[in-house]
Amino acid sequence: GRHEVWSWKTASKESLCLMWQKVKLQLMLSMSFLTALFWYCRRLYSFLAQLLKRWSNYLQRQLIRNLSVLPEVDLLGYSAREWKGETKQAKQMREAYEELFRSCHIKYLRQVRRDNYSVVRAVLFQIFSQGIPFPSWMKERDILKLPEKLLYSQGCNWIQQYSFGPERYTGPNAFGKLRKCMEALKTNWAEISATRDPEERGGMCNTLFSDESKEYKLYEAIKFIMLYEVVEAYEQIKTRDEAVHNLFSLLFARDSSSDPLSFMMNHLNSIGDSICLDQVELFLLGYLLEVKIRVYRLHRFNTEEFQVNYPDEYRREWNEISLLTEDDHYYHIPLFRT
Repeated sequence: GRHEVWSWKTASKESLCLMWQKVKLQLMLSMSFLTALFWYCRRLYSFLAQLLKRWSNYLQRQLIRNLSVLPEVDLLGYSAREWKGETKQAKQMREAYEELFRSCHIKYLRQVRRDNYSVVRAVLFQIFSQGIPFPSWMKERDILKLPEKLLYSQGCNWIQQYSFGPERYTGPNAFGKLRKCMEALKTNWAEISATRDPEERGGMCNTLFSDESKEYKLYEAIKFIMLYEVVEAYEQIKTRDEAVHNLFSLLFARDSSSDPLSFMMNHLNSIGDSICLDQVELFLLGYLLEVKIRVYRLHRFNTEEFQVNYPDEYRREWNEISLLTEDDHYYHIPLFRT
């Protein structure tokens, strides 16, 4: 009996040992597999993280490279870099920048791409980034219908000679292109002004103003609105239905813009291509968008024209935006800090 018990115990022990060896082998294989899997996943995660970081940096570099309104830079640092030397002009410019820093509390600026859309870009970027809503007259009218109204209701067939900045194309397709420009302006303005979070709104502006094809449509829409209002004012002057703003009298007093057609052919068609807005058109821009545009003209430092408002007559409820220019041609955006 003892022999049978011993044999049974031995057999059980051997079976357990054999089973443990098998389980141990399986555990070792499983642990090795899990270790290898963990190492592989860790390497994969590290690789994907590096790839994502590189891609993100690439996109940021591309965005900054394409931005038509650059991130803010220190005002005095910019002045020192741009106006080195001891010439009379360089000294005057540095003094003007120091005056802005000291008296106007302007500490930073955002550089705007130097092309012939510069001033329109600087104005529209601030309207969008500040979340300024449509002007009152735009809320009452559908701006998408303005090209159609001008062409059909007022018989201005000559708008087929309208030029789109650098794309100097004229012809029967002008009407359709103008409508697309108006759609782009209305859609983007409504979407961005409805965004309450400043950071989110800023990101939307950076995205919009890094796409040339989209932003050029905005500028052409603004140009067309200027043309439309000039036509309206011209008709009111001819019929004497109601008084018009004195800026229209200034505009029509020029030999080069005595009527809407000459205004378009001699001025608007070249904006964005070979010329920028002049002083009278800057008055018109502020008036139409219902914003007070304060311009710091550094080349007029120590004169009464150092700070100028466009228009000079404005309503108290209008929002204020600011521009900075060294030559009345290219404009930057000053940023205030108290």
